[in-house]
Order: sequence, then C-alpha cells, then structure tokens
Amino acid sequence: MGKWESIKHFAAWLNVAPNTKITGGKIISSKMQKKKNHAGQTFRMCANSLKSSKSPLGDYARKMKSRLGKRAGTVASAHKLARIVYTMLKDKCPYNPGTVALSQEKWKEKRIAYLEKQIMQLKKIS
Repeated sequence: MGKWESIKHFAAWLNVAPNTKITGGKIISSKMQKKKNHAGQTFRMCANSLKSSKSPLGDYARKMKSRLGKRAGTVASAHKLARIVYTMLKDKCPYNPGTVALSQEKWKEKRIAYLEKQIMQLKKIS
C-alpha cells in the first residue's frame, strides 16, 4: 500500500473520492470524474449491494442514498469501503465492525439531540 501516500490518494485513484469544485464558497460542480478504474467499479458495485444489508455499513449506505441520491450515495458508500480496505491492508489488521457501529451510534445520538431541540423550539412557538 506504499504506492499511495494516504487514504485520500487511494480513494482518488479509485475514483470514489468526492469531486466538488468550489470557488468563492459556492459549489460549481460535483460530478463524478470519468476515469476507468476496474477496482473503483468493484467498490461501487459492492457499495450498491449494501442497500439490502442489515449491517452498520448497510445503514450508512441507505442514509447516504436517501440524503444524496442514488449515484452520489453509492459513491459515498464506496468511499467508506475503500477507506476501510486501505486501513485493513496497510495496518494488516482484520475488519473491526465495532468502529463503524460506534460512529453509527454517535450519529444516532446527534440526530436525537437535534430532533429534541427542534421539538422544544416548536413547543415554545405554540
């Protein structure tokens, strides 16, 4: 894995990195780059199949697809998979689903706090 300097370089090589072009604080373009990379296509196919998975990665894939749309959600999920695979290969360690589950729990707590705050604001208006 020494060919790539970091996870970001690996994801960019796979063509699963976000490609947002920003100028003046505004997003001009966010299209997926047109590169042919068979490994990146494989990661996108794997990410697309996560929608029926009941794992934390499946939850992440469904959340991203609902938030960003089908294509961008698939690329976001493939990016997460690529980061996991890069870390596993570089550090020579097995997959640990606990880290993904931990981030999912943090997101749930954040979401609950946000919704409770909204409920309190709505009660003040009434």
